[in-house]
Amino acid sequence: MIEIALIVIHVIFSLMLVMFILLHRGTGGGLSDMFGGGGGALHGNAMVEKNLDRLTVAAAVGFTITNVLLVLIH
Repeated sequence: MIEIALIVIHVIFSLMLVMFILLHRGTGGGLSDMFGGGGGALHGNAMVEKNLDRLTVAAAVGFTITNVLLVLIH
């Protein structure tokens, strides 16, 4: 039962991680411009990127923890 719950959480973290990585701005802009405003103030865009960085790190940490737990259980 706990293994199934960990697998579901692991899949959720993996999908979140993919989504957050795709939202990051590349060298020529990215999907994050849709949420940060195309021509807005630089402070607003920087704040969106900073929060997106935090969410990405949190998803990566959650993914790593569930990965280690699944290895230990299995």
